[in-house]
Amino acid sequence: MIPEAVVQITSVTSLKTASFNNDFGEYSYKNVKESLMFGYELKPIADNRTIQFATPEKALLDLLYLYPFYDSEQELEELRLDEDYLQDDLNVDLLMEYSAKFQSKALDHRVKLLLKTYDL
Repeated sequence: MIPEAVVQITSVTSLKTASFNNDFGEYSYKNVKESLMFGYELKPIADNRTIQFATPEKALLDLLYLYPFYDSEQELEELRLDEDYLQDDLNVDLLMEYSAKFQSKALDHRVKLLLKTYDL
């Protein structure tokens, strides 16, 4: 969804918020309540292990939930999301289904603003 290099990797966790840097980049763990730990697919990694990887729809919602300053069309435009991806590949029905699970009026507002800003 982001057509540029990523400078920070953010993960959601039910554990405490933390961040660190290493040779590979900047990593941030943001705490969310246990009920928001959904919308993930298991992806294989080394040694027959897997990692939970958010669907694009859940990742977008986590972003809007964790960073509430994305509350205007200008702020949402500055995300520079790939409009072709949003139009062709984002599952808006799933986005709305997941959004309802957050039970957050503020998030609902930001999602509606996102849909308007990117004409979805």
